[in-house]
Amino acid sequence: MSTDHKPPPLETTVQLNDHDTTPIKVAAEVETGTMNGRTVTSTKKFSLNYDMVFIILRFVSLAASLISVFVMISAQEKSSILIYGFNLPLYSKWSFSGSFQYLVGVSSVVGVHSLVQLVMTVSRTLRKTSVFSSRNHAWLILIVDQVFAYVTVSAGSAATGVTNLNRTGIQHAPLPNFCKPLHHFCDRVGVSIAFAFFNCVLLAVSALLDVIWLSN
Repeated sequence: MSTDHKPPPLETTVQLNDHDTTPIKVAAEVETGTMNGRTVTSTKKFSLNYDMVFIILRFVSLAASLISVFVMISAQEKSSILIYGFNLPLYSKWSFSGSFQYLVGVSSVVGVHSLVQLVMTVSRTLRKTSVFSSRNHAWLILIVDQVFAYVTVSAGSAATGVTNLNRTGIQHAPLPNFCKPLHHFCDRVGVSIAFAFFNCVLLAVSALLDVIWLSN
């Protein structure tokens, strides 16, 4: 009698264990799947936001380069100035200064760089791939961004020195403030220099984003 009554409880226990473990397994799989789904979604969202910031930076950098170049090459003016009772004609043009030519050349190169990176970033974003093809590619862009940022600062500083000389003249010499009769020319040069320095800030921010990408 004792042997006849022992099997049912064992079978019942097995059935209960089967019923208990199955929902637990399913629940665990659903929860894990949900967590994985959230992780992938958040990663894609971060990557997409990063790409969009990179695109905006390159676009603004390209616009700043174009404005700096076109404003500078349009800087020319004719006027006259009175020195020791003599009315002397004045004609100023951006190409007369090597510093201004240097600024135009640097801004043009930075503009080309920004255009190339903008096209590449948009293309990779549309294909839903990483903005950089490899870590070596990211390191290369980081170095280029830093070099262009330093060169832009150099060009802007050189152009600023010439502009300040035109505004203040030379002490202990009969050279007056040329920006008074040539104020339109000096204003255009100042705007071009301002956008060059602004472009330097954009390149620095872009380099910072490169570092963030490499650290992830």
